[in-house]
Amino acid sequence: MDSKERLAAPEGKSRIVVVGAGLVGLACAHALADEGHIVTVVDREGPAAGASRGNAGWLAHTDIDPLASPGMLLQVPKFLSDPLGPLSIRREYLLTILPWLVRLLAASRPGRLRHTVEAIVALNSLAMPAWDRLSAELRIGHFIHRRGGLFAYDSAADFARDREKFARQRSFGIEVVELPQAELRQMEPSLSDAVVGAAFYPEAAHVSDPRLVAEALAGAAQLRGIDLVKAEVTALAAGPGVLLQLRDQAPIMADRCVLAAGAWSRKLARDVGDSIPLETERGYNVSFPDALPGLSRPVSFAGQGFVATPLTTGLRIGGAVELGGLALPPNHDRTRALHTKAQRFLRDLPAFDSGTVWMGHRPSIPDSLPVIGLSRDGPEVVYAFGHGHYGLTQSAATGSLVADLIAGRPSAIDLKPFSPQRF
Repeated sequence: MDSKERLAAPEGKSRIVVVGAGLVGLACAHALADEGHIVTVVDREGPAAGASRGNAGWLAHTDIDPLASPGMLLQVPKFLSDPLGPLSIRREYLLTILPWLVRLLAASRPGRLRHTVEAIVALNSLAMPAWDRLSAELRIGHFIHRRGGLFAYDSAADFARDREKFARQRSFGIEVVELPQAELRQMEPSLSDAVVGAAFYPEAAHVSDPRLVAEALAGAAQLRGIDLVKAEVTALAAGPGVLLQLRDQAPIMADRCVLAAGAWSRKLARDVGDSIPLETERGYNVSFPDALPGLSRPVSFAGQGFVATPLTTGLRIGGAVELGGLALPPNHDRTRALHTKAQRFLRDLPAFDSGTVWMGHRPSIPDSLPVIGLSRDGPEVVYAFGHGHYGLTQSAATGSLVADLIAGRPSAIDLKPFSPQRF
């Protein structure tokens, strides 16, 4: 068969190539296979090699706050001056990321922010039902732990001030329980006395380990006949069909393509007509595989820029946002700084040098909304990238929405806020 010849697909179905074997791409592949399409997943490194390997492991559908905020402009000097802070900008990358920062500031205007939150709430409302369906279908429900999540405070004043935020979350149907220090200590004895209280989100969940989940999705994909190809897609051309150029390999021809390559999606989107302001939020963590987690549920520490997650593979301390692009080397002084902060809040935390450090690239859009929709060049290419901190959370729901788009049927939510042409 010629390398560009399309594989035969059942009548009324398509041969679809998904670019990206992270959680979002794999969820899309399963949703499309459910509908009888012939699906191939192509990734330059293979399954779970990017942000899906080392994220914090939260199914954070209760989190509705975008990165942008009304006070963002005032904080930019701080971001530049503190390379170890919760959000920092690498000085050598400032000129490159400046247009993205301008868009971030525009997205933080109150009117825009309100619409962004509403869109996040709509997408997140689909998250757990979609994960329930996918995990039941693939028999991987044992990877999901429903013990809630905590947002902990070391300042009573900050805790009180955030009651306005809790009220806003409740207005969207999100359950929030405010816990004083005594009740919190009973729930999580390994938290230190530096924590004065917390907001408890009973509906939050976390996974055993995001890498294990992604690998389980990949294994299940192969069992159902989805091909996994390790190759780098260097170019896309749409209409009729989609031609995918591969580095050092023969090209692939498909009926449709789903672009779910995370932080590496921008150039390929440009090939098919869309200039997407996609950047990477570089996240850092340190994991302690041999340590007993201590915690029974994930905890985010307000104002500190890090979370602690009790994975079945050990304790993970991670978070922070560094704006520095795809090419600059990691700065693991940031990881050490996260660990130093965590020592104040967690009892018996293992020594930093006993852990394994990691840095990954969250695919980030200035308004904190992913890109889910059809390319400008036509319906042959569907976008599913830019989920930022919500890739794990929103992956299964995104798969269902992509299947809706390819089928040409109405989606469960309004997709206009996520349109690739909104920029």
